[in-house]
Amino acid sequence: MKVNIEMEMTPEEARRFMGLHDVAPLQKQMLEEMQGRIRAAFGAGDPDAMMKAWMPFLGSNAGSGAEAFQKFQKYFWDSATRVAGGTTK
Repeated sequence: MKVNIEMEMTPEEARRFMGLHDVAPLQKQMLEEMQGRIRAAFGAGDPDAMMKAWMPFLGSNAGSGAEAFQKFQKYFWDSATRVAGGTTK
């Protein structure tokens, strides 16, 4: 037996119906924080500082964040190479 139920609702109604949390306050808070970082970096007039504020793992003195990103990137490329039938170095 196959039963199809079709419901028309907004994303917010669907979240409430399925019992998911309302993340709008968290999104608003994170957006405000990001805007504050952007304003501070633009105020300094330094594009490098702006990129470091957005993505701290990109800077040369970022330390373990940059290393973690490089390890993730290497893992990703090694996995893709294996799937394609190649070998990793």
